[in-house]
Amino acid sequence: MDRSTKRALWVVAGVVVVIALILHHNITSDEIIFFLVVVPSVILHEISHGWAARALGDDTAARAGRLSLNPLVHVDPVGTLIVPAVMALAGYGVFGWAKPVPVNTARLRHPRNQTVLVSLAGPLTNLVLALIGAFVFVAVFRTTFNATVNASMTPSVLSRVVLFFSVANIGLMAFNLIPIPPLDGSVVFERALPARYWPGYLRIRPYTGMIVVGLVVLNFYLSGNGHVGPLTWLILHLYDWWLGVLHAGIRFV
Repeated sequence: MDRSTKRALWVVAGVVVVIALILHHNITSDEIIFFLVVVPSVILHEISHGWAARALGDDTAARAGRLSLNPLVHVDPVGTLIVPAVMALAGYGVFGWAKPVPVNTARLRHPRNQTVLVSLAGPLTNLVLALIGAFVFVAVFRTTFNATVNASMTPSVLSRVVLFFSVANIGLMAFNLIPIPPLDGSVVFERALPARYWPGYLRIRPYTGMIVVGLVVLNFYLSGNGHVGPLTWLILHLYDWWLGVLHAGIRFV
């Protein structure tokens, strides 16, 4: 199957997912918007790792064609489409990932320190995107959005897109800063870990991804049974704080 055919199939798959979300009676328009802003945010997160690596000496991602803004080259069929769609349809929120961008840390000019920079480029990108969304929301939409909500009316789609884009990126930043491999925040922990602990740490590191999966599964299990999972608790508190900042009229302009 050639590349153009694969890309066409991903477009069709994406359209099918969106239609399924729209037709599902338990899915709200807010959840559909959130799904649609999470996908490009996750993709930009991944691309930023490759951009940072190239700037620091490693062009692996560039040679693999993974620095393109074309979202189709970054789509992971499971993490970008199936998992987020199934979770949204099940009412568990949205969680997903894009195809990891290849990085060869040995090609960096100063691997020990620059690996940290490459890893943190993802969360930093999400923070920048969140601030851009916040700037646009406060400058353009905040007043009418609040007035509409106070009148018990539904805000415009565009205002919700901008708001949810900002909120989603704050959540992605926070989740990826959790210091457990393979999440980006683990590089800070690993950089500070004394050398004498590395042999033992390297033996358990291949299995730490199971901890992240376990946290996600536990979180959604608790959420589905009327409880608040640990990740939900963290993200909701962060969302509440960020929404409070935006609606309180903190002046970004």
